[in-house]
Amino acid sequence: MRILHTSDWHVGKVLKGQPRLPEQIQVLAQLVEIARAERPDLVIVAGDLYDTSAPGPDATRVVTRALTALRATGAAVVAIGGNHDNGAALDALRPWADAAGITLRGTVRDNPDEHVVTGVTGGGERWRLVALPFLSQRYAVRATEMYQLTAAEATQTYADHVARVLARLTDGSGEPGVVDLITAHLTVVGGRSGGGEREVHTVLGYAVPATVFPTGTHYVALGHLHRAQQLEAPCPVRYSGSPLAVDFGEEENVPSVSLVDVSATTAARVRDVPVTAAATLRTVRGTLAELAAGDHGDAWLRVLIREVPRAGLREQVQELLPRALEVRIDPEFARAQVGPARTAQRTGRDPGVLFADYLEARGQDDDGVRALFDTLYEEVTSS
Repeated sequence: MRILHTSDWHVGKVLKGQPRLPEQIQVLAQLVEIARAERPDLVIVAGDLYDTSAPGPDATRVVTRALTALRATGAAVVAIGGNHDNGAALDALRPWADAAGITLRGTVRDNPDEHVVTGVTGGGERWRLVALPFLSQRYAVRATEMYQLTAAEATQTYADHVARVLARLTDGSGEPGVVDLITAHLTVVGGRSGGGEREVHTVLGYAVPATVFPTGTHYVALGHLHRAQQLEAPCPVRYSGSPLAVDFGEEENVPSVSLVDVSATTAARVRDVPVTAAATLRTVRGTLAELAAGDHGDAWLRVLIREVPRAGLREQVQELLPRALEVRIDPEFARAQVGPARTAQRTGRDPGVLFADYLEARGQDDDGVRALFDTLYEEVTSS
């Protein structure tokens, strides 16, 4: 059977004030085109469909239409909730999903049958998928234990709890002729961060060892880390990564989806298909002249300017580079400009003189900035 594995769409993400919904629509449209061309039997969306737990109506419309379009390719579609999603809200969409032939699981429920999805491909191959949405530590470990355990013990308790949940859900695995699959949204020890994940949910307190996955599993489709990668594990365990760079920390990633060919008797063969519909993210450094000489295409830019700060510098950069979403002084340049620290005598000195000393100590000589300070100081002290 063939599986299209994707995750971490983060629909609704706003980057430095720039809405990216049009790009996200293009990315998901390309993903649907990949599904039409590759004809997978099963599409797995391993969590973080949305960027926020309270997505707007436009984001909800984009996600539901994308899932519907994927189902229309003839593939079975299974999607789970991630740490950015509102699991209960996803579960509230289940009547729609069921009617559309889509399996949607937002939260972990007591009934294990809720998390075991089975199917048969058009070629007659049977498959069994354990679908485990994001499980936060506060729900995995009883509150009383959290107050009584050390940090290391709490971490181990979380890992043990996830292992027990997976052991229960995979209890019926291993049937001859059935492809055994798992999808989950979590951090596995040894996984490399993509650079844009929410740190609180990727720290070691949320990490589990790869040994939580049964040896006989044919493929584990993970979401949460935005970098596509295969992990050292007793069975094939993979993150598909995000199909678009979510933040500037991910600009070196190659957005893609994973296509997996596997059977009950053959090892999983994985290939990544690049997703190119979104604009790239790029960090650029230099003076105004150097930046003007560069070719930045249609990339969204983080600009680290290598010039002495002055009034209007940001506006100059943004006029020169309209797709600059973040502009700041290059930290390395700023450190080089600061001379030896000195302590100024403050008592009895005019605030304007003190501010001029501050600018001079940082290698800045801008009458416009001084004039702005004088204006502001006058407004504050005269009111």
